[in-house]
Amino acid sequence: MMLKMRKRMFITFACSLLLCSVWQSPVSATEVRDKSEILQDIDEYMHRSMKANHMQAASLSIVKEDEVFYAKGYGTFENGQKVTGGTHFPIASLSKSFTALAILQLADNGQIDLEAAYDSYFPKHSVRDPRVHNITIRHLLNQTSGLNDKVNPDMTRKPQFQALHEVNQLLSEVQLAHSPGTAYSYHNPNYVLLANLVENVSGERFSDYLNNHIFKPLGMNHTFSVSTTQQFYGNEAIPLGHYLSLGRAVGQKEPMWFIEGPAGIVSTAEDMSRWTLAQYQGQLLSPILMKQYHAAGIIGSYGMGWLADQEESHGRIISHSGIFWTYKSEEKIYLDEEMGIAVMFNSGLNASVNYSTFIDDIAKIMRGEKLETSFVNGRNVEMIMIAVIIATLVWGIYAYFHIRLRNKRLTTSKIILITIGRLTPILILLTLSPLMTFIGGGRVLPWFGIWTTLSTPIIWLVVWSIVNVVHLSCYYYVYVQYKKNSRVN
Repeated sequence: MMLKMRKRMFITFACSLLLCSVWQSPVSATEVRDKSEILQDIDEYMHRSMKANHMQAASLSIVKEDEVFYAKGYGTFENGQKVTGGTHFPIASLSKSFTALAILQLADNGQIDLEAAYDSYFPKHSVRDPRVHNITIRHLLNQTSGLNDKVNPDMTRKPQFQALHEVNQLLSEVQLAHSPGTAYSYHNPNYVLLANLVENVSGERFSDYLNNHIFKPLGMNHTFSVSTTQQFYGNEAIPLGHYLSLGRAVGQKEPMWFIEGPAGIVSTAEDMSRWTLAQYQGQLLSPILMKQYHAAGIIGSYGMGWLADQEESHGRIISHSGIFWTYKSEEKIYLDEEMGIAVMFNSGLNASVNYSTFIDDIAKIMRGEKLETSFVNGRNVEMIMIAVIIATLVWGIYAYFHIRLRNKRLTTSKIILITIGRLTPILILLTLSPLMTFIGGGRVLPWFGIWTTLSTPIIWLVVWSIVNVVHLSCYYYVYVQYKKNSRVN
């Protein structure tokens, strides 16, 4: 009996020691697996996913704990030049986190009060809507200023702003959509106003401020900021952007858009790695403001240039996406895991491509988790849409002859119902802009943007509309002929 008890005690003690050793010395998936194996898996994933989504070029940045884990480019330029980790890509709205940091740095120095009204720094301009006087710096950072695309055009503004100092005009003219601080509306000009404030308070041009106080201190020596999308094309180091249409990537320049503040930064995978590391290494701001910088806003998850989230399995997360019509970017930083991933593409927003999947899947590879294969990708969706277009044409030809040979009586009520049904695709086309605004949370998109986002579906709707117009003309012909024959008889 005593021997059995000692045996049990020994086994229990041994198990306890084993559990304690595992508990005290956790080993991450990236430590267990060989780094070269992880990088090979990532490379295979990127090549496979880019091919499946008709992408020409991309750039990937991964940081883990206190090091740059990976910074690499994929694909080629139009001229065949290879993309590297030092290739420049527009990062679009990832720029907002830089603008927010500039504001917070000035607040750290006592030059800006986040609770102060924006127009207290510009006291000499009059306003149409008195509620404009209540817009604070924090409201602009949190996207709760009361401005939105419906009351203040952004991408559809004509002419576009040419310089930051012009932006205060919009506050003089605008009628706010809602009172400041009461509702969230993602609106790029909020961050144009913030960039203008940085210039006004610091006495430096906004691009110079970013360079002197953020880029250089972090070693981001190949990152710069521009005012408009047209400035992308004065730099041959930036690969041409693309959009997806009928299963192929179409090279296209961005339309003119004033982006200084919300979306004007051009960077590289190597430089974005340094930026990501700085988010949890503590050299950007005082601890109090750093905590605010990574926190959600009062209304919703949008804070200060970041979307803030908390997951049970991965802890605190900050993220943002960047959208142009011919470029796209995604960034996600797992603060508690001390891991961050940024991906930049020279292809733009498209309804058939889920860009955020790249970040999530690469994070799974880093953790040693199994990837799930999805049928939904640019290639498959485009193939389905092309098949639908061909089927619509085949149906259209068949229906044309069927209608011409129709012997059944056509009443006036039937012809009205047929007309309503056959006008459906035309009505969808005509209402596409407000429909996209509704889906996009109030963002008013230019027709160029709608075309690049939904190129193949739009082609299908046009084909369907033409087929239906031809069918309607046939129906009316049959209807008129039937009426004539009825009178003769």
